[in-house]
Amino acid sequence: MTWFNPDDVEWTPASRQLIPARLIVLGVVMLPPVVVTVILAVAVWNGFWWFTAGLVIIAAWCAWISVRLVLAHGWAEREDDLLVKRGRLWRSVTVVPYGRMQYVEVASGPLARAFGIATVQLHTASPGTDASLSGVPADDAARLRDRLTSRGEARLAGL
Repeated sequence: MTWFNPDDVEWTPASRQLIPARLIVLGVVMLPPVVVTVILAVAVWNGFWWFTAGLVIIAAWCAWISVRLVLAHGWAEREDDLLVKRGRLWRSVTVVPYGRMQYVEVASGPLARAFGIATVQLHTASPGTDASLSGVPADDAARLRDRLTSRGEARLAGL
């Protein structure tokens, strides 16, 4: 057993549909600077090709990191709490007791809806223990929200 991967836990990974969604966002952010440096290289000075190459390398690095982060994200439902893990280099596991949850919300923007995914955000009394589950299949997001809410109400009723 390790701190970041308990033996008795079966993790649910984030949907792989989160990968292309994140890569599209990265492309939207990185494409304009690349286009500008290409135009400057053609129109003004050939030295701008180095800037273009640098931006392409940075974009490739960010894409690789984005894929690795999505593959590291997951959650596990246990009897009394929810575990959320994320990160590769700086790993974290957040434990959210069901009895401490105040409310759970599901959010899905236009790009996420196009890929059939959503984000489930858990809110607790302590802002330090709020957790979000990215890349939850849209069909499962509402059921997960309802299941977490009912477990939270059951645990809260016993206090």
